[in-house]
Amino acid sequence: MNVVQIIARKRDQRELTEAEICQLVEGYTSGAIADYQMSAWAMAVLLNGMTFDETVALTRAMLESGDRLSWPDSLPVVDKHSTGGIGDKVSIPLAPMLACCGVNVPMISGRGLGPTGGTLDKLESIPGFRTDLSVAEITAQVEKTGCVITGATPEIAPADRKLYALRDVTGTVESIPLITASILSKKLAAGLDALVLDVKFGSGAFMKSIEQASCLARSLVAVGKELGVRTCALLTDMNQVLGSYAGNAIEVAESIELLKGNVAEDLESVTVELGAVLLEQVSPQGLEANRKALRESVSSGRALARFQQMVEQQQGQLGDFRHQVIAEIVADRPGYLLEIDGRAIGYAKIELGAGRKKMEDCLDLEVGIQQVARVGEELTEGQAVFRILSPGTVASEKRERAIRLLQDAFRIGTVEPQPQPLIRQVLVE
Repeated sequence: MNVVQIIARKRDQRELTEAEICQLVEGYTSGAIADYQMSAWAMAVLLNGMTFDETVALTRAMLESGDRLSWPDSLPVVDKHSTGGIGDKVSIPLAPMLACCGVNVPMISGRGLGPTGGTLDKLESIPGFRTDLSVAEITAQVEKTGCVITGATPEIAPADRKLYALRDVTGTVESIPLITASILSKKLAAGLDALVLDVKFGSGAFMKSIEQASCLARSLVAVGKELGVRTCALLTDMNQVLGSYAGNAIEVAESIELLKGNVAEDLESVTVELGAVLLEQVSPQGLEANRKALRESVSSGRALARFQQMVEQQQGQLGDFRHQVIAEIVADRPGYLLEIDGRAIGYAKIELGAGRKKMEDCLDLEVGIQQVARVGEELTEGQAVFRILSPGTVASEKRERAIRLLQDAFRIGTVEPQPQPLIRQVLVE
């Protein structure tokens, strides 16, 4: 069957066979199928969806388009993935914490595009830190240090690299089957025994409603398990900054503070719970025992030492992050902080240069935003809600655009809002 017939079958809502999906993925990866043809197929998927079997077949074909890492039969191999949010720096402290708990963590991460940030961008704010390790370097570092955070090599899931770029420019990013195949083809190529997914919802997340996030989480967990990897997911609230800071260097600094035991409760609780649920997939000891082990890795200083070792192995040089407050956004009246628009914070970050409008944009890795007040807090008039931070001056037009966005990024009222749990659901099938 030729590609035109395959596209027509999906357009007409007829289920594709595994062989047809493999033909499509192999042809696109090799260049035999043109971008405009794959765009038509991706749009048909966006409009008509995919069955579970089709999604599994697509994920498997994209996974098998490249190499897979392999490991000796020693420690369990695990990883974590987040669907992205404002100030979501969990991966940075979690990798060394997990490595202190008897597992290996080959964490393949990505860059930020749009309002949410990327782990690689954050780590590249550390002078000299390499995120372009080869397969040989990844395996050697994991065997020595127990963890690595790096980008995907050209050999890992090349089909996803091409299709991801195409989806970004054709308006087909929001398809749950395509998101599922994209995430899992990269993650499972790392040769994992278990994977935990942080699926976020809210104003600062890709999925705005908990219903959308739940649908994506169920798809990811089911497909991951069908492909032989113990997969679980947490649904977490992303309606304000996770922790206190959003940026690049400033988020690394906050991650280091977590590893020192000094950090906001919300960031610590999400980090520990993701790790505890993940550890339970490979060595069932009970969640409370896992939480205790993760927290002990911090209190003993072992997780911080492991992080420093990882940075050194990846040629980074840690130093002090120095900044000053260059603008403060305050409450214009007394009342309760009812809600935060996380997406507006993300776009303010972009205006400052800390995020991308286009993938090729260069970043200012040192500017950032601090969320000073938390949802539910009672404010006085003139009390700070946000601060813009930078080690130096920022162009006035950038600063003013960011200030305007942040001034509209919160709402104050007279009735105290009901507190909402940060972790709404855990999916372990």
